[in-house]
Amino acid sequence: MMLSRAKPAVADTPPPLDRRRKKGKKVPQLEELLALRDFTGAIALLEFKRQVGEQEKDTDLWMGYCAFHLGDYKRALEEYEALTKQPACNPDVWVNLACTYFFLGMYTQAEQAALKAPKSRLQNRLLFHLAHKFSDEKKLMSSHQNLQDITEDQLSLASIHYMRSHYQEAIDIYKRILLDNREYLALNVYVALCYYKLDYYDVSQEVLAVYLQQVPDSTIALNLKACNHFRLYNGKAAEVSIGQPFSSLLF
Repeated sequence: MMLSRAKPAVADTPPPLDRRRKKGKKVPQLEELLALRDFTGAIALLEFKRQVGEQEKDTDLWMGYCAFHLGDYKRALEEYEALTKQPACNPDVWVNLACTYFFLGMYTQAEQAALKAPKSRLQNRLLFHLAHKFSDEKKLMSSHQNLQDITEDQLSLASIHYMRSHYQEAIDIYKRILLDNREYLALNVYVALCYYKLDYYDVSQEVLAVYLQQVPDSTIALNLKACNHFRLYNGKAAEVSIGQPFSSLLF
């Protein structure tokens, strides 16, 4: 038997309300996407502008920036290297290229590119880490002396302390930063890791709990929690401490 419909299944024209919604929907601006750290969306927008011929002055620079922050260092490298070959290349591109080389493990190329960049705090931090990679104590101390009492420089110093097994020095820096920046929750993981390295497993666990309350599915934090339980108790306790949250990350 045929069933009748009071209304057609597919309307011939969309309702006026839907039209208004479509008209009111605007394409997000690059600045909005960057503020949201939506680098995937930013790259999609930049690529679209390239295709339709609306490429702006700094499109290539922003493309490299977004690729870098997505961890796509090879693509960032391509963008930055292409920019350095342009006659009117922005000199700041060299330090961005150097950072990309660094994350690709190309330390010699990173140093060469960094030295072509204008002097800046970012350049100094990069040269600081490169000196550590090259075990060049003279350059390390030179860059160390140029560090300032700002968050980025102090975080860089703390990371070098950690890599040189100066765990207490790293803890002191992280705690000082946390006092003024409570929203930097991830620093609690760094502090907990330092305490773990110092064999203070119970203290490490207490500090780590602050972060896990806010980010309960963090793979790194759960891993460290299991390591603490292993040291404090046994392997079975470590396995139980990971529990369901970690299992859900694997499947």
